[in-house]
Amino acid sequence: MSELAERFDTHDPGAKRVAEKVRCDACPVMCYIAEGRTGACDRYANAGGKILRCDPLRVLEYAAASNTPLVPFGAEAPDWDGSLVNTSRPFVSAIGAGTTYPDYKPAPFIVSQEVEGVDLVTVVTEGIFSYCGVKVKIDTDRFVGPETATVRAQGEAVGHVTTGEYGSQMLSLGGVHHLTGGSKSEGRVTCDTLLDLCNKKPVELAVDGGASLIVQAGKAPVIDGKRESRMRVGCGSATIGMFATQWRGLVDEVVVVDDHITGVVSEHQAGKVLGWQDTGIKILGRRSTPGRYFKVSEPGLGWGGTTISDPLSILGDWNPKKGARPGLSLLMVSTTGEQFAYFELDEALRPVEKPFPERLRKSVSLIEENCEPALCTVLFVGGAGGSLRAGVTENPVNLTRSVQRLQTYVTVGGAPVYVWPGGGITLMVDVMRVPDGAFGYVPTPALVAPIEFTLRRDDYLALGGYESDIRTVEDVLARGGEYLNPRHGEIASRDNFWPPLQQLRHTGAA
Repeated sequence: MSELAERFDTHDPGAKRVAEKVRCDACPVMCYIAEGRTGACDRYANAGGKILRCDPLRVLEYAAASNTPLVPFGAEAPDWDGSLVNTSRPFVSAIGAGTTYPDYKPAPFIVSQEVEGVDLVTVVTEGIFSYCGVKVKIDTDRFVGPETATVRAQGEAVGHVTTGEYGSQMLSLGGVHHLTGGSKSEGRVTCDTLLDLCNKKPVELAVDGGASLIVQAGKAPVIDGKRESRMRVGCGSATIGMFATQWRGLVDEVVVVDDHITGVVSEHQAGKVLGWQDTGIKILGRRSTPGRYFKVSEPGLGWGGTTISDPLSILGDWNPKKGARPGLSLLMVSTTGEQFAYFELDEALRPVEKPFPERLRKSVSLIEENCEPALCTVLFVGGAGGSLRAGVTENPVNLTRSVQRLQTYVTVGGAPVYVWPGGGITLMVDVMRVPDGAFGYVPTPALVAPIEFTLRRDDYLALGGYESDIRTVEDVLARGGEYLNPRHGEIASRDNFWPPLQQLRHTGAA
């Protein structure tokens, strides 16, 4: 047999010995692994001539209370006979399950159980995602870089800045072109970056023409070396609308500095409704509507996400014919309340900074109290296609249509996902809702993510599912799977609800 034929020869579960090594078929790399060693992905090892999945199969326990005991696993209960020790509902997740690769193999676990009178099947596999990436939402007004600017990790392009949202900057990282369409170094660094972000680790990034960043799911961002503390309560106009009544009678004029819309209370609709007097103020910006100004500055790291360090730089000459007078009081504040200053006009109608009066501190504190904490949110986005679906049914398009009809409920490591409308199965999940360490990689390069498909048993059979491979949850817990998986139990996140029984109870087979 030639070396080429030997490398690509198929075999029964386990592996084929070549030169005293074992070939792993869990991904397209097909490593030859020596005894006691792992493959290139560090996820599979040669243990006594058989391929072992190194990470334990995670079984989530949907318990009624946090102190409900788990089903014991492994060394915790060596004499356990496989029976359930409480009435909570176990869910065999795809974390540590193994993969459907190559295409012809059914999913590693196809598990049946009855839940509240509904006979369900959950198909469990670790999907290999070349078409994948992350969306990073950074809650801050700080300028991170212009839209479409390249985002780099370790000097390699891994994504770009995309359209900002209200109070947040957005990054789009990864994708098949960065993973496989560039240099080997670009693909490797992109894969490492995505893996760390999905596994909730900190990642250092740099934006061309913008800021340096440290982002980590569930943590505040660090922008140019400064850790952010809060996102804005609203734009300058919204802040005026929310807090105009707090300033009435305490100060003559208020300007809320913002890189999007700077607000001026005396001109703003909120001020007019309250009977605010004109002050003769002039803002150096593009007037949108009364009391609302665009482009008082370029975006930056200063007041309200602008480049401004001196708030007076956005003011023109005061007009005495429209209410300006000596002694007129002025509060200038940012949209987070982090920057604020108090001024009074002198005889020449020039604002002079004065000690900040106690009467205004409550209003500034109220802005701060209404700001949410700065946070990085990481959403994994992947296209579940190709051989992944073939591990669920012999006719893969049936699974796609079932998901689109809401007959099949999709989860990632037990966490609910958003499935995009349109063709295919493009899903998005908040990595903070997925158990720790759920994501892996293969050095093709691609990310490996757990994915579960839950549907009624009769619907699954109607799809052309692998009926002979269906196992009970008790059998899975007792005997494990093809890759000699050790098992580990943990309490499921209270934020995750599985499955949506009302949805699955009332859907019928197509």
